[in-house]
Amino acid sequence: MTEKAGKLTFEEAMIQLEEIVEKLEQGDVPLEESIDLYQQGMKLSKLCHTKLKNVEKKMDTIMHEDGREEPFVIQEEDL
Repeated sequence: MTEKAGKLTFEEAMIQLEEIVEKLEQGDVPLEESIDLYQQGMKLSKLCHTKLKNVEKKMDTIMHEDGREEPFVIQEEDL
């Protein structure tokens, strides 16, 4: 994973993570490369998790036009 990994979008990180998993599942990767790929995969996984948590926090609050913030609550319909 390069230095610009932090600038990856969620989708780009997921694509790279999927590619790493495919390589590791093939089983014909040398041990040292497998370890490097695993470490890269863990970093990408953490990046994706962080990005999802940030989106979740944003979804918890709705910003109104007047700047007021209030918790985002999904109202369920009674059946």
